[in-house]
Amino acid sequence: MTAQGDEVVATEYLYELWDANWDDGPFGNYQVLQHPITKKTAKRIYFTYATGAHRGGFVDRQRIEADGEIYHGYTLRRLHLNPPEIPGQLKPPSLAELKAAMADAHPDRGGTDEAFIAARARFERARDKASRTEGER
Repeated sequence: MTAQGDEVVATEYLYELWDANWDDGPFGNYQVLQHPITKKTAKRIYFTYATGAHRGGFVDRQRIEADGEIYHGYTLRRLHLNPPEIPGQLKPPSLAELKAAMADAHPDRGGTDEAFIAARARFERARDKASRTEGER
C-alpha cells in the first residue's frame, strides 16, 4: 500500500509465473512475481519489473482484461492480472468439499466418531479463515 496525501491506496500488480531454474523440467523452482502497476490509461497498463532486469513497459489493457493474461513480447514473459497457480501445487479444498467430507464421515453414514470430529474441525478452521480474509478486504 502507498500513501497519497491522507489517503491509503492499494498497490496493484501484474503477475508472472517465474521459474528461476527453467531447465529443471516440470518440477522447477516456481515463484509468482509481482510487477507493480505504475499507471493505467484507457488503452495501456504501465508497469515495472520486480526483478529489476528491465525497466518494465506496458501491455494492451483491453486485451489483458479480456483474456486475463498477455504475452509481453519485448521481454518474452507471460503476464497475468491475477496470481497464476503454481504447477504441481495442491489447491486447498473448498468449503463445499470440506462440508461434503464432513457429511460422509458422519457416524449415521457409516463413518466413525473420530473421523467426523476431525472432518468438522477441518471445516470450521477453513470457514473461520475464509470469514477472516473476507473481513480484511
